[in-house]
Parts: sequence; structure tokens; C-alpha cells
Amino acid sequence: MPKPLRIATWNINSVRLRLPLLKELDAALAPDVLCLQETKCPDEHFPLEGIEALGFRHVAAKGMKGYNGVAILSRIPFALREQDPDWCEKGDCRHLGVTLDAPGGPVELHDFYVPAGGDVPDPAVNPKFHHKLNFLREVTAWGETRAAAPRRVLVGDLNIAPLEHDVWSHRQLLDVVSHTPVEVEAMGRWMEKGEWVDAVRHFVPAEQKLYSWWSYRNRDWAASDRGRRLDHVWVSPDLQGRLARQHVHKPARAWTQASDHVPVLVELSL
Repeated sequence: MPKPLRIATWNINSVRLRLPLLKELDAALAPDVLCLQETKCPDEHFPLEGIEALGFRHVAAKGMKGYNGVAILSRIPFALREQDPDWCEKGDCRHLGVTLDAPGGPVELHDFYVPAGGDVPDPAVNPKFHHKLNFLREVTAWGETRAAAPRRVLVGDLNIAPLEHDVWSHRQLLDVVSHTPVEVEAMGRWMEKGEWVDAVRHFVPAEQKLYSWWSYRNRDWAASDRGRRLDHVWVSPDLQGRLARQHVHKPARAWTQASDHVPVLVELSL
């Protein structure tokens, strides 16, 4: 009988500040594996005890003080992928790869936090946007070398809303970082070269609005609903037929001391 594997991704925006919210997330989604981004925590201060108390016995973290950082929390064993690249040679803790001991065989899992890119969508004048485009070029080239590998999952805050209805206004956001044509095209190449399938849009039609992020700048975020879909789950083609369901947990945006991102979950039937 196939067994479910529930993988969730969440930009937690400080794992120590929002550690109590992991209990709420676990109660709502019961993930087998939870991938975090923007943990903002050096490894020596990672709140391992509190996370293990929730039942996540297998934990890997790659963090730094005050910025970036990724972590994978799992109820099933995994092996760390030590050989994955240091993107743009910056050592800025934006990617963690593991091989899960999943039902039916290993699953290669990658947790990414793509650079946001700053405010000006011009790499000639904005070093942050230049970094983002370089990062995307590197992961695309590397992903092409992994494309033939079976049973792959990629998740994370990819900081790009690629489709027209992944943003509240396609027309008004065309020149806003995260939805510019150059970023959307770069993400398209990443998906194409890596042979990735958008697991969430597998269930949700492209013409339906879908968001995972609402800005802190908008106090009444729920009423205006000016969101963007920045958080993604991709699977390799051999897992597309194993997709069982998806869930974007919008109620998390209203939690006390909420992140501006909400968790996204995909369930595979393995």
C-alpha cells in the first residue's frame, strides 16, 4: 500500500523568535518533513531541543547570525548531501540538501532560499539583483546535471512569483522585483533544465489566484489580499503521478508574531 509523505516549506523569518509557532504548524499540517528558510540563527544557537520535542528527531541546519539560513526538520531519517555547491561562493546559507529514507526508496530533497534581490530590478545598479540573477544562473546549470536523478523534491522561498495569478496585480508588478520578466524567465529556465514540475499548480489552475506571502507593510493584509506566491514545491516528473494534495496554510499569516510567509505543504503517495 502507498504511504503518504508530507513535505512542508516555510520562511519562518527567525526560528528562535517563532519557535512557538512550529507547534501550531505541526498541529495544523502534521508534516513528516518541514523545510525552513530565513532561520537567522547560527548553528550553535539553533533551538534543537525545542524542535526535537515536537517529534522532529532528524535535523539539519545551516545558519548565520541575523540573516538567511535554512533548516530541514524530519520525522524520518535522512543523509546530508555534503557535496552540493556553495552558490556564488558567498557561504551565505541559502541551500541545504538531504536524501530522505522515504517509503519506496530514497528521495532527494533540496531546501532553497533564493536572494530577494533588493528593490531596483537592474543588475547594473543594484548588486542584490545582480546576485539574484547570478544565483539563478548557477542553480540552473547545476540543476541540469541532476535532471536525470529520480525521486527529487525542491522546496523553498524562491522569491519569484512566476505566473500572472501568482501576484495580486500582474500589470502593476511587472517592474517590481519578484515578478519582473527577467526573473520569471530565469525561473522558467531553472524548471525546464532541471525537469521540475510545479507541485502546487498541479492542483491549482493557473488562472486561479494563489499567494503565500503578504507584506508586513500592509496592516490590513487580509482585507486587501495583495499577496504573491513566493514559496514553492517542485517535484521530478517521476513523482508527478504520486502527488496526492497540496495546501497553502493562509491562517498562519494571522498567527501572533506571524511570519510574512505562510507554510506550503505537498503530500506524496509513495
